[in-house]
Amino acid sequence: MKVGIAGVGFMGSIHAAGWAETGAEIVGFVAETVQEAEGLAKQYQVKIYPDLVSMLPDVDVVDICTPTHLHHAMTLQAAAAGKHVVCEKPLARTTVEALEMITACRKAGVKLLVAHVVRFFSQYSLAKSSVARGEIGKPGVIRLSRGSFRPKKAVGNWLLDETKSGGILMDLMIHDYDYARWIGGDVESVFAKKVTTGRPDAPVDYGLVILKHRSGAISHIAGAWAYPPPTFRTRLEIFGDGGLIEFDSSDTAPILNLIAQQGSDSPDVGLPSSPVSESPYATQLKEFHAVLLGEKEPRILAEDGMAAVQIAEAALQSAANGKAVMLTLLDLSGKPNDVSRQAGEVLS
Repeated sequence: MKVGIAGVGFMGSIHAAGWAETGAEIVGFVAETVQEAEGLAKQYQVKIYPDLVSMLPDVDVVDICTPTHLHHAMTLQAAAAGKHVVCEKPLARTTVEALEMITACRKAGVKLLVAHVVRFFSQYSLAKSSVARGEIGKPGVIRLSRGSFRPKKAVGNWLLDETKSGGILMDLMIHDYDYARWIGGDVESVFAKKVTTGRPDAPVDYGLVILKHRSGAISHIAGAWAYPPPTFRTRLEIFGDGGLIEFDSSDTAPILNLIAQQGSDSPDVGLPSSPVSESPYATQLKEFHAVLLGEKEPRILAEDGMAAVQIAEAALQSAANGKAVMLTLLDLSGKPNDVSRQAGEVLS
């Protein structure tokens, strides 16, 4: 299996390391400039392509690790060429774009796999398994938090441009929207607040989102771009009528030193750590490899990625107008006509 990676930033390098463990062949990278790709191309002894079109004839799979607002166009190009697609989260900047990506891949007969890596972290997947086995009864309250430093780039920091990334409510917190939905089921309403709504020039951001699930469960989700680098902290609590599951990434550190480390080589964006020997990103890509070979069913569908984008869009709308947003239930059964009809009513 020949894989081409679009994007040579932080996530492009992480995905390349993951693919290197799968047995697939990395053919090359697409980057804005040759200089940006030189390091990775040399590391893996592969080509640098000037654009996606020039890479498509040489690959079976396109792995999209570019800024969010570019996912849509690249996926449509790959699907038109009959190539499978792996796409970093968020699947798209809007639900309508996500729908078009799913429809294009379905019509082309190619797979679209969305990289919501939290489902592959051992703590989160074990908690999901425990819930599925009924060990804590019916989930009633889900509390999730994710905190890191504000994304930093020397130039062109698209992550801080909400029109391109969706900001903290989409780019960072979409991880936990997807996980909350995995645990609590489809979401009925979304209410959100964030610091930069009233203070757009604030040097940090913090978001709070409340999801009401159709099952009756409630999710409380917090996200922060406010810690000093290289800090990244996550926490989960799942309360059921028969028990409780807890995880806190800081529990293994008896003393937390949250003072910024001068001159640290922390990445442009925060990356959560995992206590297991294999990176969850490698675990994810190994599973995607097996799915593409027809050896395994995916634990996450592209439609799940679209549902997470729908929640994120609703959170952005709620934070802007101060009101809860009711969601139209998306048709995830694979019926294009029904999905198309409902996608136009995403935010009611």
